[in-house]
Amino acid sequence: MAGGAKAEGTGTGRLTPAWTVAFPVLAVVAVAVSLYARGAIGTAASAIVLIGAVLAAVHHAEVVAHRVGEPFGTLVLAIAVTVIEVSLIVSLMLSNAGEASSLARDTVFAAIMIILNGIIGLCLLAGGVAHGEQRFSLRGVSAALCTLAALAVLSLILPNYVTSAPGPTYSPAQLIFVAVVSVVLYGTFVLVQTVRHREYFLPAEGVEAEDHAAPGNRTAWIAFVVLLVALVGVVLLAKGLSSRVEEAIVAAGLPLAIVGVVIAALVLAPESLAAYRAARRNRLQTSLNLALGSALATIGLTIPAVAAVSLMLGLPLALGIGAKGMTLLALSLFVATLSLGTGRTTVLQGVVHLVIFAAYLFTTVIP
Repeated sequence: MAGGAKAEGTGTGRLTPAWTVAFPVLAVVAVAVSLYARGAIGTAASAIVLIGAVLAAVHHAEVVAHRVGEPFGTLVLAIAVTVIEVSLIVSLMLSNAGEASSLARDTVFAAIMIILNGIIGLCLLAGGVAHGEQRFSLRGVSAALCTLAALAVLSLILPNYVTSAPGPTYSPAQLIFVAVVSVVLYGTFVLVQTVRHREYFLPAEGVEAEDHAAPGNRTAWIAFVVLLVALVGVVLLAKGLSSRVEEAIVAAGLPLAIVGVVIAALVLAPESLAAYRAARRNRLQTSLNLALGSALATIGLTIPAVAAVSLMLGLPLALGIGAKGMTLLALSLFVATLSLGTGRTTVLQGVVHLVIFAAYLFTTVIP
């Protein structure tokens, strides 16, 4: 508080390196000139700019999170990325309605598997290697997993067993119901996380203490604006590059579900790096807030938005995943409940999650 003004005066230059502003601007320029469509050199240059924009997004997200504090800070990146992810999926639905049903479902499922196993597994492993045993608030993680399990089953599994519509789809009335309850569940979780039981999502006493003063208001607002620019550039560049990836996947005779994995991985890259860096700094609570909050936002916001577009425009939307996907989702939720059920983690839990993630990727490539 007292150090806020001091941080304002001395922290701006330190917290806003030139490259963290340059790469988001370059990403927007690359999208504007369709750099990714200018041959192999343009594609390679776009990939470099994309990586730089991802790193810049992580930097600015951490600045904003540090300023507003936990758990509000971790909501910034989760919600911003999810909003842009929705726009990406909807744009693809409008441009290619024939693949909309599978693309929306595959992208959401891929995001859940990446977060629940890839990001969390990497964070637990990295934190365990660096710090041995790490602690976090069990009540907050339990609340997040409870909400995530309900959202995942209602959105991705139940459609396979209803009979009002053929195939792994909901009827219009069922789709409206699931969209409404998804928003209700996510909204209730955010209320609990930020207002009624905020203490559940704060670091344990004596853990994760910050080692420097929080940035001032001006620095935080600059970081927030550049963060939005970086996220827009990341997602739009990812969309442009995904068409090249899709062409390569089709040419190689691989399943198109891999396209959803690639899109989800690129969109979630800023959150993944932010969570990893927090775990390395012994801030596991921040990592889990980011990861689980992102998974909840992915379903709680993406599914209702995609459902609304589907209903308004009459686009097909298949949400139910297959038997293989249901098995992996059930295993992931079960293992997450066990590995995050004690409030303490080691490298073992991280390795288990990463093995499940590897199994998901392997069976996606070789069904």
